[in-house]
Amino acid sequence: MTEIPLETLLEATMFSAGRSLTPEELSGSLGYEEEEITEALLVLQSTLKRRRGGAIQAVEIGGRWAIEVKPTIANHLPTDTKSDLPGKLLKAAALIAYHQPMPQSRLVELLGQRAYDHIRELAQAGLVNRRRDGNTRRLTTTRRFSEVFGCPHTDRKKVKKWFRDQVAGSGMLEGMEEKLALREDGEEGVQMTLELSEDE
Repeated sequence: MTEIPLETLLEATMFSAGRSLTPEELSGSLGYEEEEITEALLVLQSTLKRRRGGAIQAVEIGGRWAIEVKPTIANHLPTDTKSDLPGKLLKAAALIAYHQPMPQSRLVELLGQRAYDHIRELAQAGLVNRRRDGNTRRLTTTRRFSEVFGCPHTDRKKVKKWFRDQVAGSGMLEGMEEKLALREDGEEGVQMTLELSEDE
């Protein structure tokens, strides 16, 4: 299995964190030396700057690094489509949209016990549905989810495809083609396997 490039890990880590991080924090999280982290952050910054049509950038302010929307893009975003959800809920919402219908038990495996609180808050906000399925629940997005995130569809399958297209179009999966495996899985449909695989 091919190792994921450090730049890709940094991009994913900072995107998921939803806040700025120091090279020291990233070093502790990813298990690389701080010097390697700093060098990789500069490479990532350069890569994102050159990425054609890219909407995000890596910025360093006061020794802390973050992934953010480029100001030239952010100025054009309608304020009514921006989400006020805290970062911790955005990660859970993104995973559900990307993998729906997602077993609640799988989200718990990915995010830990805090996932139960995230699911409850997302359900209370009207962004996800929880339907009982055996010993777990199946999580899917709602019409409200589409409204909040600016998705033009409300059908679950179309939302899922739209969300995956947004991720693919962002270039976040560049260089990870070998890590992606699409396969038919009987009644369960298509399964996408990243470093953290899951049954849909």
